[in-house]
Amino acid sequence: MGLPDFSQRFLPEIETQIIKVIESAKIDQDESLYQMLGYHLGWFGTGAGERAQGKRIRPLITLLVAETVGGDYQDALPAAAAVEILHNFSLIHDDIEDQSDKRRGRETLWKIHGIPIALNAGDAMFSLAFIAFNLPGNRHSSDINFQASSLLAATCLALTKGQHMDISFETQTKVSTDDYLAMIKGKTAALLAASMQLGALLGGAPIDTQQAFYQVGINIGLAFQVYDDIIGIWGDSDFTGKSAATDLITRKKTLPILYGLEQNGEFSRMWQSDITTKNAPLLAEQLMNEGALRYAKKIAGEYTSSARNQLAKLSPLNSAGEALAELISTLIQRDS
Repeated sequence: MGLPDFSQRFLPEIETQIIKVIESAKIDQDESLYQMLGYHLGWFGTGAGERAQGKRIRPLITLLVAETVGGDYQDALPAAAAVEILHNFSLIHDDIEDQSDKRRGRETLWKIHGIPIALNAGDAMFSLAFIAFNLPGNRHSSDINFQASSLLAATCLALTKGQHMDISFETQTKVSTDDYLAMIKGKTAALLAASMQLGALLGGAPIDTQQAFYQVGINIGLAFQVYDDIIGIWGDSDFTGKSAATDLITRKKTLPILYGLEQNGEFSRMWQSDITTKNAPLLAEQLMNEGALRYAKKIAGEYTSSARNQLAKLSPLNSAGEALAELISTLIQRDS
């Protein structure tokens, strides 16, 4: 059984579990909050469907890890719902903080309803992530539920710390590559890591195995983000769907850009000037000439190798472990 088979089997149950949790947001006869959350999750409104819902990667990872360690994926369904709901809480708030008008081709909640009520919807989504562990049908002991919710709470703190750093970087004149890697460890990697550890926990794995899966998730998240940084500067616009060198034009402080600034060479000088669609390709070329692309690929490759080596030691030779490895490859084998 390969990844498509597991996806076909797991994704409908993931969605059913998320719906069951989100329905807790209904207030007596008033379903407006539920409708808002359902819109954000891609269930309602113009353009609703799989594209608007996203790929549900994190909950799929949780269920695959649970089966990889010898557990029953159904025992991990509450955790799968929890990680996806927490992820979407962070997206609602990120859209507000970044003033993003669109997500997955549709208007964001704050753009439709205004910032105050969108913030409140994000807060509701945060609360629902923890409610997911306590709905009827949860087959775990109170101790296991406590461990799972504690991990989720720590993950949320890591997410918000990472977002705090990311926002702070916008006004800081000096940001190091080490600062950046610390930021994405929280903002990007922490939830992937928690998705893995929760699967191991609810699959009955011992604590050392849980922690090992957590580290796999950290390395996957770091590799994923660095590859994304590479694509944001040197990506093929036909593949990415956005103009080349987007991160340069928006002056986003990604890993290759910070590396270039640390060299204090010609790219650093050019960075001080206005960056437009016309001169961005020149900056991208100069950045490559100063070794930023080579450096970023080296860093991403190191994280990728670590994740794959760790996973190879952890995964038993069962079909879920093979599907998990396949899913991870789709995340970190990026095209540009």
